[in-house]
Amino acid sequence: MAFASKLPQQEISIFSVMSGLARAEGAINLSQGFPNFDCSPELIQLVHKHMQAGNNQYAPMPGVLALRQVISQKIKSLYTVDIDPDNEITITAGATQAIYNSIQTIVHPGDEVIIIEPAYDSYVPTIKMCGGVIVPYVLRAPDFKVDWAAFADLISDKTRMVIINTPHNPTATRFTQQDLQQLNDILAKREDIYLLSDEVYEHLVYDGEPHATVLQFPDLYRRSFITYSFGKTFHATGWKMGYCIAPPMLTAEFRKIHQFTVFSVNTPIQHAIAEYMQTPSNYETLPQFYQQKRDLFLHAMQGSSLRPLPSAGTYYALFDYSAVSDSKELDFAKHLTAKHKVATIPVSPFYTKAIENQVVRICFAKREDTLLEAAKRLSVL
Repeated sequence: MAFASKLPQQEISIFSVMSGLARAEGAINLSQGFPNFDCSPELIQLVHKHMQAGNNQYAPMPGVLALRQVISQKIKSLYTVDIDPDNEITITAGATQAIYNSIQTIVHPGDEVIIIEPAYDSYVPTIKMCGGVIVPYVLRAPDFKVDWAAFADLISDKTRMVIINTPHNPTATRFTQQDLQQLNDILAKREDIYLLSDEVYEHLVYDGEPHATVLQFPDLYRRSFITYSFGKTFHATGWKMGYCIAPPMLTAEFRKIHQFTVFSVNTPIQHAIAEYMQTPSNYETLPQFYQQKRDLFLHAMQGSSLRPLPSAGTYYALFDYSAVSDSKELDFAKHLTAKHKVATIPVSPFYTKAIENQVVRICFAKREDTLLEAAKRLSVL
């Protein structure tokens, strides 16, 4: 049969490659971004409670109202912004579905989408499936900073969407208020450009710094979809729970696609998270929780020749290995997995055209014993 692939060049994801290699080599897996510890027992009990209470049928298409209301309250408390739970919040099957829907809502064949690379690997294939054209802005080591004047030069008459990610995966950097102000000033010149702000690590910002969010910039927000992840926040990535915040008109368009992709998402988990989030400390203490893990691992790695780059957010850190090897990143990551039994992720596959910065990404969302053993193995380098 004749068949034309929509993603003819797409290969298996680097996460599958490195996690598979970690299993085959019996290596500690610091590659894929998931915790190796369980989520809160209280949260699990709440899920069980709501299953037993009969909350097991379809949820409302936009999401359980109690959950949307508590999200609105959280946004008000953290960012002093009023968000309407009825018309501006949609619960999704993970942040990736929210990202997919946002792109599908806006991008038509031939539209250009500016992404900041290295970039989370779902952006590019989703844009391609819409017939969109990827326009990459390339970040480089060691600071991975955006030059906003150079960024502005990428905008053309065909630009329809810009995608940003803060805190940023995989570089562990974050945008400041000044970054968002410069983006605001650039986009203010065009009413036909929309923004997708991937803020799944909003609660994982370190060293006492605040999370800079698009929500606090009214002129940005009116053109934006902002996506979030309960899985990242509550150590339950396998639940695939997230949400999207957008102005009423964009939310209405977003929901047209949402209702024909998943319609609605896991009902008892929505009720459980709604109840769990009524205690703000369940998410407000996350920066200290993960910073302790980051600092523990960095301290344990002091004897290694792998040089850490600053980790300002997310639960990742980049390590420069140029003092150890001149290998390409994928080759070096495979070497670490096979010889030293620690799996990491090369950053080069996060670019549309591979760029070698001689860095690898590690995930420190692991138990302390796991981190200490991994550091012990890597400290021989």
